[in-house]
Amino acid sequence: MGATLPSLDRARFVERLRACAPEVLTAATEEALWAHYQELRRWNERLSLVGPGTANEVIERHYGEALAALPLLDGATSLLDIGSGAGFPGLVLAAARPALAVTLVEARERKWAFLVAACRRARLSCNCLNARVSAALEMPSVEVVTWRAVRLPPAAVAALAAISKRMLLWSGADEPVPPAGWHSARRVSLAGSTTRRIVEWMASPKGRADQ
Repeated sequence: MGATLPSLDRARFVERLRACAPEVLTAATEEALWAHYQELRRWNERLSLVGPGTANEVIERHYGEALAALPLLDGATSLLDIGSGAGFPGLVLAAARPALAVTLVEARERKWAFLVAACRRARLSCNCLNARVSAALEMPSVEVVTWRAVRLPPAAVAALAAISKRMLLWSGADEPVPPAGWHSARRVSLAGSTTRRIVEWMASPKGRADQ
């Protein structure tokens, strides 16, 4: 059994959401994320989408840390989120950037089913894929790849590098090494921690054949 998430009314949810967002959120974004939270509460006891360790701070640790990536999107029009699970960060970013074409990739079927239900309830047009990332990745090119709370083998990272221009990863103290031909660029520190941060990887000037 998973943790029971806090029973918040909409006003309290939005108040906490606004407090941890790096920018003013639209009413439509707040409504979409509120709808997602209601679906998350409904599914969490069965699937443990959010663990007991962060259940009481789900807004700040999960919604807030996803929204922290907004300044790094730089007008991107397409995003591929790997290991989407509960929808952090991909679904949250889709709600905050409605013009962004977002694909959510989740290997576990039950969690993929949650994502489909959550997107429907939040009225988001994300493409939800029940798939596992591998070196034999067959996906169209995207501008940005994101992943959080998932470990990817080097071969999978290299495959993602081949179809993207930038990658954003949520890292702890042990920051991974970028793939060959890529480098670390900007970093965003996450509130409430001295070690957690979002790291941006970009292709080095000579790291891509099209440059």
